[in-house]
Amino acid sequence: MARKLIAGNWKMNLLRDEGTALARDLALRLARTVDPAFDLLICPPATIIAPIAAAVAGSGLLVGGQDCHSAPSGAHTGDIAARMLADLGCSHVIVGHSERRQDHGEIDLMVAEKARAAQAEGMVAIICIGETEAERNAGRAPQICSRQIAGSLPRGATAENTVIAYEPIWAIGTGRTPTAAEVADTHAHIRAMLAVHVPAEAAGIRILYGGSVKPSNAAELLSLANVDGALVGGASLKADDFWAIAQAIAK
Repeated sequence: MARKLIAGNWKMNLLRDEGTALARDLALRLARTVDPAFDLLICPPATIIAPIAAAVAGSGLLVGGQDCHSAPSGAHTGDIAARMLADLGCSHVIVGHSERRQDHGEIDLMVAEKARAAQAEGMVAIICIGETEAERNAGRAPQICSRQIAGSLPRGATAENTVIAYEPIWAIGTGRTPTAAEVADTHAHIRAMLAVHVPAEAAGIRILYGGSVKPSNAAELLSLANVDGALVGGASLKADDFWAIAQAIAK
C-alpha cells in the first residue's frame, strides 16, 4: 500500500501573500522531515496556484486544483481546464466535492468526465463521494456510495491516477464526525465496490476520509483499516493544525 495522503482543500480562502506564506511554512517542515510517512498535498484557490507552485517547487509539497472542466478548452467562461492546472504544476485535482455537487448541480457523469480529463493530463483525480444526513439516517449510506462510485469512476482508473475521498456531507465543516466504526464500515464498503469496478486496482487505490478532520481525531481516523489518508478542510488553513494531522500517522 502506498503512503498515506494528507490533502488540504483550502476552498475559497486566502489571498496570494498569506497563501504563499502558508505553503512555504509547510514546505519547510516537510523538507526538515526525514523520510516522511505521508504525501502532503495542498489545493489552493485557482487564483493563487501559480505563485504557490513556484514558491514550493522541488520541496516535495504537492499542489493541486479544487475543480476542473471536462473539456480541454472552449467557450466555458469562468471555468478552468485540467490542462491549465497541469500547466501550473498541479499533480492532483479534486472533483465531485459535495459543495460542487450541491451548489452547482454536478451529477456523477459530470464528475467522471472531469476525472477522466484530469487523468488525461497526467494528474491524479481525487473523486469525492458521500451521503447527506437524511440518507445516513435512512440507512442508505452504502447505496449512495455505491451509486456515486459506479457513476463517478471513469474507465481507466488506476491506483496511480485515482484517489477516492469519502466525505459524509453532514460532517463537513460541522465539527461532527462519524464514529470510528462508521468510518471503518464505510471505507470497507468502498473498497469492496472498487473491487467490483476495478478489481485489479482496488487494493492500491487510496481512500481518504474527510469531514471535520482535526488534530484531536486524526490519529484514530488514520489508524483505521482502509483509511489511506485525509482530505482536510478548515484545519488545512493553519500550518500547525495541518502538520499535526500529518504527524498523527506515526502515532
